[in-house]
Amino acid sequence: MSRILSVDYGKKRTGLAVTDPLQIIANGLVTVATSKLFDFLKDYISKEEVELIVVGRPLQLNGKPSENLARVEQFVNRWRKAMPAIPIEYYDERFTSVLAQQAIIAGGVKKKTRREDKGLVDEVSATIILQDYMRSKGL
Repeated sequence: MSRILSVDYGKKRTGLAVTDPLQIIANGLVTVATSKLFDFLKDYISKEEVELIVVGRPLQLNGKPSENLARVEQFVNRWRKAMPAIPIEYYDERFTSVLAQQAIIAGGVKKKTRREDKGLVDEVSATIILQDYMRSKGL
């Protein structure tokens, strides 16, 4: 089997998470500068077998598009044109940043680390997106 990769796309930083090859466990992978995301993903996929990319769809609480949705859609369209063999799907990402912050605090991460490691929330958010996606698909 191959992995599923999730993307928590941000204006400056993007968090990534990935399943194990058996698609049982979702783990944080890394946070990358959004400007380097496309190249990072192409490189990662050249080394690891990925069957699907799940990208968080940023919506407001009322279901209307957030300001970041246009950037996410540009990325998704670019990906679909350049890498049509690897499908990409949207998944609702509402509340993932809040849940990620709560999980980081509950996990005992020190305040100084939380303040200094801005990408940690992005990576944990990508992991939550992937876990929710897997649960919704019965994986």
